[in-house]
Amino acid sequence: MTLKGKKILVLIGPGFEELEFFVPVMRMQEAEAEVVVAGEKAGKSYFGKHGNCMEGKADIGFDEVDPTSFDAVIVPGGWAPDKIRRIDAVKKIVRTMYDAGKIVGMICHAGLVGISAGIVEGHEATGSLGIKDDIENAGASWRDEPAFRSGNIVWGRVVPDIPYFNRELIKALED
Repeated sequence: MTLKGKKILVLIGPGFEELEFFVPVMRMQEAEAEVVVAGEKAGKSYFGKHGNCMEGKADIGFDEVDPTSFDAVIVPGGWAPDKIRRIDAVKKIVRTMYDAGKIVGMICHAGLVGISAGIVEGHEATGSLGIKDDIENAGASWRDEPAFRSGNIVWGRVVPDIPYFNRELIKALED
């Protein structure tokens, strides 16, 4: 299984869930995809929600992203989704990629970004139980499963489900 030739955007912000960021990034790199991390500005570093143990760094700023040059976007969970969902460029990236039929991967609290981008209505969805009401109020149907695909959205529930999430992402990108 290879994703050689695929270009994947990963969004990062303050308080990101470390495992939901680093494990998918490394898995996509292992599958030979090119991974680009976008944050508020190029070179900006972020610490995850568990403190200063692991640092993620943005390669490019949200405003610099050309969504047409990527095959997928991955949004990790943690506290970051609730922060970055307020940034217009983030909503535009996610909505543009979704509308173009590209893969949008969201795990745990990342569904908050999908809600703000207006892409979850009519889909089956999962994530942290903490956003179940938000997902349903946005017009999606809740499924309590580790990971699955609904249209061009790949959903993951929580940290222990990362292997299932990664498998669904890879399968979606190979299709």
